Amino acid sequence: MTGAVPGWAWIALTVVIAAMLAVDLLLHRDNHVVGLREAGLWSGIWISAGLAFGVLLWWWQGSSAGTTYYASYLIEKTLSIDNVFVFALIFTYFAVPASYQHKVLFWGVVGALGFRLAFIFAGAELLRTFFWTAYIFGAFLIYTGYQMAFRHDRKVQPERNPVVRLIRWILPTDAHYHDGRFLTRKNGKLRVTLLFVVLVSIEASDLIFAVDSIAAILAITTDTFVLWSANAFAILGLRSLYFLLAGLLRRFKRLHYGLALLLVFAGVKLILAETDVGKLPIPLTLGVIVATIAGSIVWSLLASRRSEEPSPRSAGRDGRR
Repeated sequence: MTGAVPGWAWIALTVVIAAMLAVDLLLHRDNHVVGLREAGLWSGIWISAGLAFGVLLWWWQGSSAGTTYYASYLIEKTLSIDNVFVFALIFTYFAVPASYQHKVLFWGVVGALGFRLAFIFAGAELLRTFFWTAYIFGAFLIYTGYQMAFRHDRKVQPERNPVVRLIRWILPTDAHYHDGRFLTRKNGKLRVTLLFVVLVSIEASDLIFAVDSIAAILAITTDTFVLWSANAFAILGLRSLYFLLAGLLRRFKRLHYGLALLLVFAGVKLILAETDVGKLPIPLTLGVIVATIAGSIVWSLLASRRSEEPSPRSAGRDGRR
């Protein structure tokens, strides 16, 4: 960026994020089921807000800050799609009623914002202070990309998550949802409900995703204001994105290959930044991100269409009947 970001900008951004969260919480305080139309509307609102902030940043801090923000935003937004797969599995495993899912995701996003803020400052400081951490982060991203590409079908087992097991071991737990509450009383004793256990599962899984995504966008820049704003605006729309995509995930069966490629690219970029090659141009990074996302989506749609078409042999059998 062209200069240090003043304190009032951090305060203003925090106020805007808090206000958007408050509006979202107020409009969904009745635990209603979020339909496709509502999810689409809110997805449009969150995406528009994220894109508008990029325009504001471009005007205020220049084109370099603007393109860096959009590249970071796109990476975080794309990687968050993989969160949706895991959230759907967790909700299915615990048989969470649809009317309670938004509440869990809301508080999960609040926790995710806190985790990411801490990771951004810690990761940026490490990269500035110890140049060799770029090789560690880069290798981690390349390995994660490999895991995502070739071991993506591993089943998520929330009951084996050490954080969830720790919560159940430490806190008295009631295996019911109790009208969407996180706490309840039984025989005069305070207990956490099953919905609280689901929230812990969501937070624990997102913590893992946070490490991946923050490491990936640190490959683009170590500017904490750009990283935090891009991350925040991408994560704010995660709830509506879940309800919009949850029923369409089967059509994007090749998307994880694109996500894996982005992680590998980010890892290579991070390593190259500490060699004679130096940092790759932001426009090139942005172009790779857009091309990878578009390519994996088109590939997924074509593969889905081919799998739905009847084979000539089966069509012949149907015709003889």
